[in-house]
Amino acid sequence: MRLFPRRLAHGEEATLVEHLGELRARLLVSLAAVTLPALVLFVGFREPLVDWLIEPLPDDKTLMTLGVTEPFFTSLKVCFFAGLAIALPIVLYQLWAFLAPALEEHMQRTVALAALIGAALFTAGVVFAYFIVLPRALTFLTNFNEELFDVQIRASYYFSFVLVALLGMGLVFEMPIFVLTLVRLRILTAAQLRRNWRMGVVVVFVVAIALPTVDPVSLAFEVVPLLALYFLSVWLAGYMEKRLDIADERSPWAVE
Repeated sequence: MRLFPRRLAHGEEATLVEHLGELRARLLVSLAAVTLPALVLFVGFREPLVDWLIEPLPDDKTLMTLGVTEPFFTSLKVCFFAGLAIALPIVLYQLWAFLAPALEEHMQRTVALAALIGAALFTAGVVFAYFIVLPRALTFLTNFNEELFDVQIRASYYFSFVLVALLGMGLVFEMPIFVLTLVRLRILTAAQLRRNWRMGVVVVFVVAIALPTVDPVSLAFEVVPLLALYFLSVWLAGYMEKRLDIADERSPWAVE
């Protein structure tokens, strides 16, 4: 028996039962890839991991828990998300390996390259959020009107906020991959992106506002790199059209 399911070749035929069996195997591999590092982190490294996530919090603030089970389940949640982050390349590969046979070989290479770049962009987004955005956001939010409130921070809410902020910033840093995919499918063109750049700027501001760090200080730090990524995406779209000679291609889903 194979430890990992075999990836089908393009055009290779398989029965519905075989496809379902492959899907089941890949789901089990993905589940194991998330569970194992999460358990290892929970048993041996949960304290350093929790300390690392607390680091952006201002030094004069501490976390509190309410309830008997909250310390346990909060640590478990943190370790699970950390395990998911560690296993993300394996999970994405399992998804890709299941869907890849439907694409031609040259498209498979394109998607594989996009996945590698996307992983790097996601990591850059998480690093940017942790070192640049979160310290300033937490300082502003936890000290806002502190003369009127007894500011006490609940641990479960704090870690949910931090994890969602890191995940959200990592995802929005995927913007170039998303835009280039739409251009490659001819749903959008570089000319349309250049012509409607004002709308693109508005969308960038809306995305930045939608992130958990809603204070004006963090918003300013978020908008600048997102705008840079957007205009980089527009430039890369034009370069890709010239490189692949697809500027005149049309798709049935293209935007007029």
